[in-house]
Amino acid sequence: MSSSTTRHRAVRGPASLLLLLGLLLALTACGSATGATGAAAGTGTSRAPDTVEPLPDTPTPQLPATATSADGRTTTVTSTERIIPLNGSLAEIVFSLGLGPKVVARDVSTTFEQAAALPVITQAHDVSAEGVLSLHPTVVLADRSTGPAEAIAQIRSAGVPLLVLDDAKRLEDVGPRIDTVAAALGVPDAGRRLKERTEQRITEAKAALPAVERRPKVAFLYLRGSASVYLLGGPDSGAGSLIEAVGGEDAGTAAGLGGDFTPLTSEALVKAAPDAILVMSKGLDSVGGVDGLLKLPGVAQTPAGLDRRIVSIEDGQLLSYGPRTPQVIHEIAEQLYPKAAK
Repeated sequence: MSSSTTRHRAVRGPASLLLLLGLLLALTACGSATGATGAAAGTGTSRAPDTVEPLPDTPTPQLPATATSADGRTTTVTSTERIIPLNGSLAEIVFSLGLGPKVVARDVSTTFEQAAALPVITQAHDVSAEGVLSLHPTVVLADRSTGPAEAIAQIRSAGVPLLVLDDAKRLEDVGPRIDTVAAALGVPDAGRRLKERTEQRITEAKAALPAVERRPKVAFLYLRGSASVYLLGGPDSGAGSLIEAVGGEDAGTAAGLGGDFTPLTSEALVKAAPDAILVMSKGLDSVGGVDGLLKLPGVAQTPAGLDRRIVSIEDGQLLSYGPRTPQVIHEIAEQLYPKAAK
């Protein structure tokens, strides 16, 4: 929820702060569990490799390039020789544009294989300004949820071009996010091709969905068993757009929840009455898999719990709105509708 997936989004309130911390700690590696729905149904699910697909031609940046940050500052990039994206979603875009060889570091939410050997420049859930500056970057990419603010200010004070993007929470954010990154790195044409490819694949993934008589209600749960953090997603969790994309209805929103997340209680979950539950794979592992999840308040009493209809997606991919979002839609659909996937 880069964080992250994230530092995937800005956070507000104690519950959201705990969410951010848990996500960042969880994203140090992707889980390998197969989708729980498939396991329950005896069908299994096939996971695509944890890699990104670069464009076929490596672009040549046309620099300098000037861009306006989401925080209102103007940033001019004169070199892309040493790029540091400060979350997994942004790294995914940079690598997909074909500029992966220029990336010199990653944060914990960057989990795909091409970036595995890069040094990690985060300390727990915070970006290390000293770590970033020690690698002499020529451009740094961040979003509004990147922190702490003091680290961002320190990087800028050192004269490093740093672009802040708005957080991505919906499918509609993918195209503009690609455009902004590509333009800032001096490869707008490559950005246009990547955006077109991504949007086409999203369209194809949605077109391949099976016909259903009734939209299933899907609850997004954030789980971190080691910290006893269990949260139910609301309209600002970032998962609603994906749930809608696969033909579902966000159960938290339908139940009248507000904001991003609310502590999980039996009453809240029973009221939401989800037909399926969407989780991150590491979160599911942290509570002991499907059997452990069914022991949490209210889960076993929901239609999803009774049917063991659990959809598990890798932490570094689920809310990382970007070039791999079509793959996420496909994997959610494959687990949500296992009979159609046979």
